[in-house]
Amino acid sequence: MLQSSTNGRNAYEVRIYDREVRAAVKVNESHILFGDHWADLQFQDVNAQSETEARKLISMRYPPELGFVVEELNILNN
Repeated sequence: MLQSSTNGRNAYEVRIYDREVRAAVKVNESHILFGDHWADLQFQDVNAQSETEARKLISMRYPPELGFVVEELNILNN
């Protein structure tokens, strides 16, 4: 998890991949920084007070500027 559980927070499951890695793997190359596994969906959990905060936390850890794409974000509990 990116953040430990605390009161008032919900757990979110994030499905994320890297579009640059995906493009490289498609032409049988590897990304200079990230492993080929980032071409596939990766599952990350994050605890946040809202979906907006969850997206902010994910984008800080996995910046869109580096090719990361959040495909889906689902609340696990409420």
